[in-house]
Amino acid sequence: MAQLREALGAAGLEEVRTYLQSGNVILRSRARPAALEARLQALIAERFAIEVAVIVRTGEELHRVVEHDPLPAAAQDPKRYQVTFLAHELDQESLAGLRRLASPSERLVARDREIYSWHPDGVARSRLWAGLAGDRLGVTATARNWSTVTNLDEMLQDE
Repeated sequence: MAQLREALGAAGLEEVRTYLQSGNVILRSRARPAALEARLQALIAERFAIEVAVIVRTGEELHRVVEHDPLPAAAQDPKRYQVTFLAHELDQESLAGLRRLASPSERLVARDREIYSWHPDGVARSRLWAGLAGDRLGVTATARNWSTVTNLDEMLQDE
């Protein structure tokens, strides 16, 4: 993560911070999110020789994800509560397919470009989690547990 911070700073991005070894970066930029995604993706590919999808959310957008938590009781076990950040909203057919994968104890709420999912029995054997994490989702996506999401939001609020 230190190398990533250095590379982004050397590329002219401002106030670059990372969170743990999680691939999460906080930075300041005037670029539009889509342009920043493309720039970061290209920079990572060039500097580290890895192709990785990049999803960007503004600080306001991330704060709304936390503020509008549709499953607040799930946050009591934040490691089993996930937010999947999507490049664009899922179509209704894909969303229905995910709902069919959920076990009776799991919960799934889609809001704009985020999917909140509660996996009380863990993600290891969850068909829903496999559907969210797999390529068959049909949209570029990345997921973070609730602890990571709220910690990133706190880092942004402390600025």
